[in-house]
Amino acid sequence: MDQLEWEQLSPEQKRIQLYLEQKKTLEMFLEHGAISQAQFDKSLGDLTEKMGMNGIAT
Repeated sequence: MDQLEWEQLSPEQKRIQLYLEQKKTLEMFLEHGAISQAQFDKSLGDLTEKMGMNGIAT
């Protein structure tokens, strides 16, 4: 997503995009063995709760 696209998003859309990027980072860490499955589950759960993404299907 380029800067112009980002600027055109609503605050809610930006929050969702940030969440998805952070989730993707956690998935990459897990895939490369940088974190365990337990760490991934805990971090994703915390991220989801703190960002209010419980209702977001990803």
